[in-house]
Amino acid sequence: MYIINNKIIKVQNIKVNVVNIEDNDYICIYDFGKYKEGKSEDIIRNWLRNRITLEFL
Repeated sequence: MYIINNKIIKVQNIKVNVVNIEDNDYICIYDFGKYKEGKSEDIIRNWLRNRITLEFL
């Protein structure tokens, strides 16, 4: 059984959803994209193509 806790944190005046599943925290990168100019989907897509992001993952 999964125990899921939701909370919202503020990062540089941006509200970001955080979900805790089995003692692991996950942030919603879509929330960051909403505050950038352009579509959130395009911002996330470009971020995932970034070499540094790929190396991290």
